[in-house]
Amino acid sequence: MKRIRRFLDLGNLRRFRAIVQLVSFVLLVYGAYFAIDLGSNMPVLSCGYDRQNGGMCYLLPLQHQLGRPLGMLFSMASIGILVGFVTFLLWFIVFNKAWCGFVCPLGTMQDWLTSLRKLFGIRYSSYNQTQFNRLKVIKYVLLVLLLLLPVAIGAGLIGGEWRAAFCQICPGRMITPLFVGDFSQWTIDFSSKTTMILTALGMVITGMFLAGSFVKKRFFCFFCPMSALQYSFSKFSILKLKKDGGKCTKCGDCYTVCDMQIKDIADDVQSRDILRDDCTLCMKCIAACPEEGCLQADIAGLTIFQSTKEGFSKRMQIDRPGGEDERP
Repeated sequence: MKRIRRFLDLGNLRRFRAIVQLVSFVLLVYGAYFAIDLGSNMPVLSCGYDRQNGGMCYLLPLQHQLGRPLGMLFSMASIGILVGFVTFLLWFIVFNKAWCGFVCPLGTMQDWLTSLRKLFGIRYSSYNQTQFNRLKVIKYVLLVLLLLLPVAIGAGLIGGEWRAAFCQICPGRMITPLFVGDFSQWTIDFSSKTTMILTALGMVITGMFLAGSFVKKRFFCFFCPMSALQYSFSKFSILKLKKDGGKCTKCGDCYTVCDMQIKDIADDVQSRDILRDDCTLCMKCIAACPEEGCLQADIAGLTIFQSTKEGFSKRMQIDRPGGEDERP
């Protein structure tokens, strides 16, 4: 066991994560080609408009289920909603928000755009703390709207065109099908004023996604309602991000490598559970920490990856200077 632990602690996290992301991307985007079907309740933005997907984002069926007439919502038909939610929860509690950092196709695309930016030698953009605090609220607003709009349809307050409103504006709807040669989503639907607005807005947001993700690491994750939904149940997950504040020197290395600019990872020395709502559990903070056992990832109480001085020296190559874009 000690040999396995040491192998993990000294491992190349960047390479491991890149492999997991690539395998996950192939399974979720091209899964149908391999007769793979992981269901329609996945805790990632794996787009249902990709006809070859190997597993569908939970938000699409959730919106359709909540859009039923209110009488059906409070009948035996609601069992289907409950089953879908429980399935989503069972998927989620295994990996917590690592679904974002390792599995989500839209998250992986953003990391690829970041790699492209690095290739061109362009510096990344960042938010100041005031901007960060304001922008992080947006994902919760989108989640509330995502849940309430379908219910309003069932109550007869708005038209059925709003049933999957978030999916209409989600960049995944337009970008993911491109990987299987489907360009059909790159149109504006003029069948009604509502669909015209939503699909046009989807094009605008997709453009913002591509431009924003090129200059800002994990740009869209700040606004993702799936991230908000996940964090609402993160305490039930068996995968935890832990911190021993007594070993922290506040060097800031963890914050420097954090794609989501979470200051608590460096500044909070009181909390044992250091996972925050914007965290993608990419574990780069653990790899960047030079203090023995200060940061660690646990599954059901068993430490699977922790910060070590030897691992830091090996991964970060502290014998030579390096900026953000050189760090492995």
